[in-house]
Amino acid sequence: MSQSISAVPNYGFIAVLLAAFLWGTTGTVASFAPHLSPLTIGAAAMGGGGLLQALLARKSIISHLPHIKANSVMLSVGVISVFVYPLAFYSSMHYAGITIGTVVSIGTAPLFTALLERVFDRKPLSMAWLVSFVLGVTGVVLLSLGESDTTANTEGLSQHRQILGIGLGGVAGLTYALYSWAAKRMIDQGLDAKATMGMIFGLGALLLLPTLWMTGSNLFEENINLYVVGYMMLIPMFLGYVLFGYGLKTVPASKAITLTLFEPLVAAVLAILLVGEQIAPIGWFGMLLISICLALLSKAK
Repeated sequence: MSQSISAVPNYGFIAVLLAAFLWGTTGTVASFAPHLSPLTIGAAAMGGGGLLQALLARKSIISHLPHIKANSVMLSVGVISVFVYPLAFYSSMHYAGITIGTVVSIGTAPLFTALLERVFDRKPLSMAWLVSFVLGVTGVVLLSLGESDTTANTEGLSQHRQILGIGLGGVAGLTYALYSWAAKRMIDQGLDAKATMGMIFGLGALLLLPTLWMTGSNLFEENINLYVVGYMMLIPMFLGYVLFGYGLKTVPASKAITLTLFEPLVAAVLAILLVGEQIAPIGWFGMLLISICLALLSKAK
């Protein structure tokens, strides 16, 4: 089995990239339901998607239950992180703006993941990863600077709100790194990827559902709200994390998280094509750096 997996490592790489592509659609789709609270969107998307993952993996979860119990510490880390992440991420975009919130949340996650692997797993950081990380994060920052910021200006975001949003983005980046690292640790211990992701996201969903109950009173007021939440649950959160879990079988967590820097690039392209935003030359240069980052990671061992 291990020989067949190592013979096709690029499948994991492609799966993570496809997951990042699907996640990159969330900001544009969420903008079609402006009256929904960011907590409602986060809880519904991750909560609903998590329940679907657990349902899909129920047989695998039952068969691996003793092994899962033996990894209860990592499971707890993953579940709590899955609960906190969507609430922090969507709130970060609400307070600091979509661009800044996304950049901080996604841009800090690779660094947190690399530090976790270095401290707890004693994994050395390769020069290829370091170069790709610097290029990728620089590209994301330049891309954010190149995006038109008229919405932030018209909304009159205060400095205090932006600071709060940036802080929440850091929390989102840390919890994103934590649940990815915890899932990778469990998979490396021999647990089935489907069972691991299903258990982490299923239990995380149970924690998120009360948040949805408390904040989603207007969920059924407009049909568009249901369309948006339905898409978020089924495509980015369910299918996206199934692909991400598959990718973690063969891709180190630090590399997988760095690959998700593809997400802001996708979000920017969709904003140009569907929302009509414009990108300054510095933003296009940022896209180039992100592309180089992904190309380096595709060849790095």
